[in-house]
Amino acid sequence: MYNGGTEPLQVEMLAASLRASYTDVKTFLETLAFKFEGSLSSHTRVIRHKSLFLRERPVKEIIVTLGDYQYRLSREQQGPLAAQRAHVVRGIVIGTEQLSVEQWINAIAEALAQLSASSTLDHAALLRFLQS
Repeated sequence: MYNGGTEPLQVEMLAASLRASYTDVKTFLETLAFKFEGSLSSHTRVIRHKSLFLRERPVKEIIVTLGDYQYRLSREQQGPLAAQRAHVVRGIVIGTEQLSVEQWINAIAEALAQLSASSTLDHAALLRFLQS
């Protein structure tokens, strides 16, 4: 357990950081992808739309693996966001639940707070996440 002298990160602080750019879907996904890739790259995979005719490669899906859960946030072209949390055991998905974006934010914020409490390295990575 992390005992680095500072308090583990609060769930509310992490959730607020995740919600900060939720003014439009494209900006929200791009910002989250940037934050997760920059701070938690070993836990994150970002999939982008591919097109021969577009210069931009917008985010299609963000997958963050924390503990036994995989958190997915995705969007097909101009469609709405789809949020999921999958329970993964030894690399096998044993259950998936659809979540609202708000539920996804709260669930991943809780998982990030637990990660922060587990080690100094993870705590430092999450501080970078909040600052980006």
